[in-house]
Amino acid sequence: MRYAVLGTGAVGRTVAARLNSLGHEVVIGTRDPAVTAGRDEFAAWRAGEHGAADVGLAGFAEAARHGGTLVNATAGKASVAILTEAGAAHLDGRILIDIANPLDFSRGFPPTLDPVNDDSLGERIQRTFPGLRVVKTLNTMNCRIMVDPARVQGDHTVFLSGEDPEAKAEVRALLHSFGWPEASVLDLGGIETARGAEMLLPVWLRLMGALGHTDFNFHVQGARRGGTGLVPGADA
Repeated sequence: MRYAVLGTGAVGRTVAARLNSLGHEVVIGTRDPAVTAGRDEFAAWRAGEHGAADVGLAGFAEAARHGGTLVNATAGKASVAILTEAGAAHLDGRILIDIANPLDFSRGFPPTLDPVNDDSLGERIQRTFPGLRVVKTLNTMNCRIMVDPARVQGDHTVFLSGEDPEAKAEVRALLHSFGWPEASVLDLGGIETARGAEMLLPVWLRLMGALGHTDFNFHVQGARRGGTGLVPGADA
């Protein structure tokens, strides 16, 4: 398959290398390919032991034209603008795997979320580009765990949110190819459920501070439909 990974940071590079190692045709999208190609960090990644030497590099619009499936690994605050730059005509009908988070660093660290509570980045992207088939996933963990869940011992969970069942099925199959077992993939429902997945980030950031590393993930014990319907912390 052909994938376009939008974003050249650590997350984008990690996902692109994994897709490439699985035999997919991969291009990374960036605002200025010449500038990105000249950066020491990116050049070292392409020349290193990541299997990324044949990963393509293109502007956002060209990358979107190339990719049968798109991966949003951009900074969440810039995601809508970057997808706009890629061009709506290149997005219609495509699956977009949204792994970004709307982190707002304007008040320093730790960042807050914007949007939050009554909206999410996943929903904002879906509203702005209704022809896209947005699936939110993989945003609740470090990028190395995204593509290699065995880094964390035992059972742990990856979430799915989105409106299109066929798109979800394709993304689920990709997660399996990354090493995620079926029992670990939890479909939360429609794209509005991305609010909950994105709001795990403040918890994740505090866990990182408490543990001193990023090789951890969330595990939902007893992850099945049903239960009492009572909300934790609410009056019964």
